[in-house]
Amino acid sequence: MIINYYGEGGFKLQSGDLSLLVDPPNNRLKADVTLKTESDPSAFPNQPGEIGFPGEYDIKEIEITGKSVIKESSEKVVKTVYAVRFEDIKFGFLGRIKEVPPSDVLEVIDDVDILFLHIDGREALDPKEAAGLVKQIEPKVIIPSHDGNVKEFLKALGQEASNQEKFVFKRKDLDAHKGTVMMLKNSGN
Repeated sequence: MIINYYGEGGFKLQSGDLSLLVDPPNNRLKADVTLKTESDPSAFPNQPGEIGFPGEYDIKEIEITGKSVIKESSEKVVKTVYAVRFEDIKFGFLGRIKEVPPSDVLEVIDDVDILFLHIDGREALDPKEAAGLVKQIEPKVIIPSHDGNVKEFLKALGQEASNQEKFVFKRKDLDAHKGTVMMLKNSGN
């Protein structure tokens, strides 16, 4: 499995010929499956394999469960937290949530191996709230988008980050990473 970061919270997960794109920052990036954690409720997915709303999906051997963050959704935007099972690895995608979601939403991302989250305290989680949420969920790897104050997040977690161009791993490698924060360089630049 290979994970790349493309800026603005956009990540691409690739395993062989199968790829998953989450919150792409532009329309140039392509994948077999695309997830959007924020969607216009009046819009329908533009492409086959594009998911932007809560529900359960099974596309090309990728299992996806999305739960709406009702408190942060409106007539103009639906915010969705996703759990994705891909190559027997469970990923959690929080998107740009501003507050720790209620327990029914957190249940979706319970027991994730890798957690993706935004941190900034304005349009996304406050660094201290994000650290508390990570401690509660206990993922093996945490991958923040670095749009915000990651230093404060790391300080609240009491650890440093591993900086990588991209994260390349196999399922069996994840146990060695218990609680590791992985900072990925922007591949989109």
